[in-house]
Amino acid sequence: MIDLGLSKMALIGVVALVVIGPKDLPKVARMAGSLFGRAQRYINEVKSEVSREIELDELRKMHKDAQDAVQDVEQSIGQSIAQTENDLNAAWQGDVAGSSLASLPADDAIAIKSKDFRRKKLARSSAIPAWYKSRNGQRAHVISGSARMARHRAKPQTPASFF
Repeated sequence: MIDLGLSKMALIGVVALVVIGPKDLPKVARMAGSLFGRAQRYINEVKSEVSREIELDELRKMHKDAQDAVQDVEQSIGQSIAQTENDLNAAWQGDVAGSSLASLPADDAIAIKSKDFRRKKLARSSAIPAWYKSRNGQRAHVISGSARMARHRAKPQTPASFF
């Protein structure tokens, strides 16, 4: 950048006053100011356009990287699906060939599982709250939550008489 000190600016002003003259100096100064403003606006526009292009290039690069990553994930998922499918087919072929009635669960195990299932379903769909079931009948009298809160709430003390 141009190094303009106070002494150099004063010298330029004196030369301009002598060369241009005191009559036309304000017009020239206004014109120089407007040209300087235009130059600054043009430089700012160029800077913003260059920064937009740089950002656009970065976005394109990020988009390409993301597409590459997606393709890699798709390939790995496809490979794992194919491997799992092959394993399942191999297991199915081996299981069908070696299946027997001895591998089926016994009637007792089926009965236990069905009883357990019914018990769990009843526990989920029952109208008795879980906290009451866990107490297993210890409470003889069930009160609502708001009544329980009112019973344990601190009672306000009456203020002592002034007299």
